[in-house]
Amino acid sequence: MPGIRRGWRWLFLLIGLIVSSGVSAAEQQLSMKDCLLLAMKGNPEIRARDHGLLADHEDIRIARSFLLPKLTFEERFMRTNNPTYTFMAKLNQERFAAEDFDIHALNDPAPVSDFQTSIAFEQALFAPKASIGKKMAEKEYEARREEVDRKREEVAFMVFKTYLDVQTARSFLAVTEKGIDDAREHLRIAESRYATGLGLYSDMLRAEVAVRTAEERKVTAEKNLLVARRALGLLIGLPESVDAGDERPSIMLKDLSYYDAAAQSRKDLKGMEARFRNAENNLRLANSSYLPVLGIGGSYQLNSHKAPFGEEGESWQAMAFLRWELFDGLKREAERAKAQHKLAEAEAYLDGMKKHVSFEVYEAYLSVEESRKGLELAKANVAAAEEGRRLVRTRYERSLSTMVDMLDVQSNLDAARADHVAREAAYLTALARLSHQSGTILKDLEIEP
Repeated sequence: MPGIRRGWRWLFLLIGLIVSSGVSAAEQQLSMKDCLLLAMKGNPEIRARDHGLLADHEDIRIARSFLLPKLTFEERFMRTNNPTYTFMAKLNQERFAAEDFDIHALNDPAPVSDFQTSIAFEQALFAPKASIGKKMAEKEYEARREEVDRKREEVAFMVFKTYLDVQTARSFLAVTEKGIDDAREHLRIAESRYATGLGLYSDMLRAEVAVRTAEERKVTAEKNLLVARRALGLLIGLPESVDAGDERPSIMLKDLSYYDAAAQSRKDLKGMEARFRNAENNLRLANSSYLPVLGIGGSYQLNSHKAPFGEEGESWQAMAFLRWELFDGLKREAERAKAQHKLAEAEAYLDGMKKHVSFEVYEAYLSVEESRKGLELAKANVAAAEEGRRLVRTRYERSLSTMVDMLDVQSNLDAARADHVAREAAYLTALARLSHQSGTILKDLEIEP
C-alpha cells in the first residue's frame, strides 16, 4: 500500500507540472516535500550518478564472466605446400592414402586447401583470482552505491537551503516594502512640518533621499528573489523557476549523542569501509597469484578441402589442465607488498574519516546553538529598534529631535529587521546542516523511513 500511495503522489506531481508548464514561473509554487521528491529523481547530478551506478553494476557481471565457461567458434581456411601442414591437413580430412607416403610426395607435396571448422570450450574449476575479483567488483559497487546515497543527502540539503533562500528573499522583499512605507511616512511628516513652518526644507530633502534609497533596496530584493526561484527550479531538474510555499521547513533538534551515533552509519563512511574491505581483498588477490589454476576443456573439429563447414574429416579433444606460474621475476612479491601498503593506507583514511565525521557533527551541533542564540538576540534587537523609532518619531513631531536622528533610527530598524530574517534562515540552515553531517537529513525531512 505505501508503494501505491507513493505512485499516486508521483502521478499527481507530474500532472501538476504539465498543467503548470504554461504558467509563469512566479505562479508555480511547490511545497518543500514536493521539491525534495522531485530532486531525488530529477536533479541532473543524481541522474548522472544513477547511470554511473548502473555501469558499475555491470563490472560484477564482467568479473563473474571469468568463472563461467568460454565457448568459441572458428572457421579457418588454409592453402599450403608446406610438407608438415599438407601431411596434417590430409590426415585431418581423412583422405590420406598409401601414395602419400611416397618420398617425393612427402618432400615436395602438391598444394592442399583446408577448411577447418571448430567449436571449443574451456571451464575453470579452481580460479582464485577470478573469485576474488568478483568479490572486489561487488564491494566496489557497494561503495559507489553508498556514495550515490550520500549525494542524495547532499542534494536534499541543497534543496532545503535553496528553498529557504527563496523564502528568505521573499521576507527581505517584505522588509524593504515596509521600509519604503516607513520612509514615505517620514517624508509625509517632514512635508507637513515644512508646510506649517515648523520644519526645515533640508529635512524634506533628506526624507526624499531616504525614500529613493529604500526603493533601491526593493529592486535588489526583487532580483534576489527571482534568482533564488530560478536556482530552486534548476536544483530539482526543471528548466523554469519554482516558488516556495509560505510554510517554514523545520527539523526537530535532538541530543548530540543521537547525531554522533547516527553519523557512524553515514553513507560516505560506509563507502569508505567498503573500500577498506576491498583493500583486504586486494591483498588476498595478490596472495592468490601463488596458487594454480585448474580447469577442463574440449573441442570438436571438422576439416574439408572442398568447402567451409565440410565434413570430410571430424575429430574431438577432451582435456584437463593445471596452470601454475612458478616464477615471474618477483612480480608477485612486489604486488603483495604494494597491496599491504594500500591496506594500511585505506585503514588510515578510514580512521581519519571517522574522526573527521565526529568533528563535523560536533561543530554543526555547536553552530545550531550559536544560531539559536543569535536569532533570540535579533528578535530583541527588532523590538528595541521599533521602540527607539517610535520614541524618536514622537520627539521629532514635537521638534525635540532632528530628521537625521529619525533617519538614523529608521536605518537601525531596517537593519534589525533584515538581520532577524537572516538569523532565522541561518538557524534553520544550521539545523539542516547538522542533519546532513550526521546522515539523517532524509529521515528528518520524512523523505525516507
